[in-house]
Amino acid sequence: MRLSEFIVSNREPILAEWEAFARTCGPASGSMDIAALRDHANEMLTVIATDLETPQDKSEQKEKSKGNAPPVEIHGVTAAEEHGAGRAESGFTVDQMVAEFRAMRASVIRLWTKSQGGIAPGDIDDVTRFNEAIDQSLAESVSRYTQDLDNSKEMFLAMLGHDLRSPLGAIIMSAEFILETKELEEPHLTLVSRIASSSTRMQHMIGDLLDFTRSRLGGGIPIERAEMSLEKAVHDVVDEISAAHPKSTISINARGGQRGEWDCARMSQALTNLLGNAVEHGAEGTVVNVDVHGDDNEATIAIHNSGATILPEQLNGIFGPMKSRETVRSSRSSPYGNLGLGLYIAERIVAAHKGRIEVDSSPEGGTTFTIHLPRRP
Repeated sequence: MRLSEFIVSNREPILAEWEAFARTCGPASGSMDIAALRDHANEMLTVIATDLETPQDKSEQKEKSKGNAPPVEIHGVTAAEEHGAGRAESGFTVDQMVAEFRAMRASVIRLWTKSQGGIAPGDIDDVTRFNEAIDQSLAESVSRYTQDLDNSKEMFLAMLGHDLRSPLGAIIMSAEFILETKELEEPHLTLVSRIASSSTRMQHMIGDLLDFTRSRLGGGIPIERAEMSLEKAVHDVVDEISAAHPKSTISINARGGQRGEWDCARMSQALTNLLGNAVEHGAEGTVVNVDVHGDDNEATIAIHNSGATILPEQLNGIFGPMKSRETVRSSRSSPYGNLGLGLYIAERIVAAHKGRIEVDSSPEGGTTFTIHLPRRP
């Protein structure tokens, strides 16, 4: 009997063994009924049996080995993808889900060989095709599992960040009100000032967290374009950074106003992240230079500092989330707090404007982050 025929005619014994194994995957399986334990296993067996009966040339076999087999979809998703989503929702670990497929592979081969008394040389092709089909289903399940798990984590972070804003806002407002009375004496004045400054840092970190989750869950960081002067935005950001870092020197070279249609608040946020990074990682006693210029089509902002360079291996993926320049040490910490999201958010904001950020770093020339912004969408 061909393996595909065996799977179809012996579906129930195979599913019974799948169910028995799934029940051992605690603690998630403890409260699950038979239907939940067998989640989409029956549909996956149908897909596998159908695949075994479908002619396949060498090029198709090669693509399948890479996980690129044509999907057999039900309502837009495959049975294996549905299984991955179900297991993620049920609390199975990815190791437990992978073990389910290993158990199915072993059960089918063992039951089939037992029914035939062994595997004949002519059965090798069936075994090979079966293993390919199992691997394809496993790849689809793991992909959907990890996608749903990542989305749930990011949704949790988004809800956490959103819910923290209101109580934190109340703390900041209360601390600022007490300070404005000018009735506090030491040490209470220092303690309340510390509460206000620490809460403000937390507020910036929560803002970064919300931007991060928004960029990952939706279509990127939202922007609202309006006519603005990039030169004025740069001056405003430099004034803010200079106030926070009074020992640092920042020089601006701006020409022509550089007007265009951009989101002023978002561009100020990106500039704050990049300029704050330049000040924090620049060598003490050196000048941070900001050059603003452009042509008819785009405006350019170059932020340059001297000091420890970014290593080539760090340049690769420097705009990824949670990245930091681990080999650089600075005694000056950012007044805005740091989750390792500053460069990521800056790049996402510029990308939302259809622009890009280039990075050049060398011992001789220092480090320059250059923003290229199209003037119009």
